[in-house]
Amino acid sequence: MTVSLPLVFVLGVITWAAIKFLGIRLWVAVVIALFGFWLSQTFLAGPIESGSRSGVDVINGTND
Repeated sequence: MTVSLPLVFVLGVITWAAIKFLGIRLWVAVVIALFGFWLSQTFLAGPIESGSRSGVDVINGTND
């Protein structure tokens, strides 16, 4: 059985858990999210996307 979850949902759950259980302040999570949006407009966006896709492929066990 295959379960498909969007990465943004998984990251949202991790963020909620960090705020709830690790005591991370909400403003820190917001700043990190904003940093991600700003980073997506730089030349680093391509390598970050490629690396995250490769990591997901490794976890899923797909070897195309």
